[in-house]
Amino acid sequence: MKVHITKRKDGGSVLKCVRADGSETWQKLQGQQAGFFPLHDLTHFAVESELHIANAFFGLIASGWSIEETGARGVAKRLPEDALYAEHVVGTLDSERASGTRWTAEEFNYALSLKATSDGRAVPRQLTDDDLARVRKRRAELFAAWRDLASGDTLELTFAPSPAGETFATPRS
Repeated sequence: MKVHITKRKDGGSVLKCVRADGSETWQKLQGQQAGFFPLHDLTHFAVESELHIANAFFGLIASGWSIEETGARGVAKRLPEDALYAEHVVGTLDSERASGTRWTAEEFNYALSLKATSDGRAVPRQLTDDDLARVRKRRAELFAAWRDLASGDTLELTFAPSPAGETFATPRS
């Protein structure tokens, strides 16, 4: 799936995803959302690509979900476990970025486990230091590309989900 994030000249941004069959979904953002969501979406891209999570935000869009559906009220009840897991990883990375501190894998896993158990879900697969290093490196590359993008230009990425049936949120045996 092709992922296009446009930095509009008016300060807004547009996320457009074009699926393999040519169908597309897109969302235009203005104001504070236009500043936050491109980085949030790029964090999703880094997390899902580097951790090979096929059934999260970009994987759901590739399978036919619209961007609006992924953020609809009550959608969490319909999301696959991997999508919830990826959202929590991305949210934790967003919090880490906002605080200016870098969490260890142990701290990261504790936060993810706490969130899962408070939501009544099983403790998810633990991230390793290498997992976090790969995600952070890819995210830094994507953030730099976004920062260097001229107004009116589009960052174009290709999301290739991992093989069907592969899950990440399920703990390894």
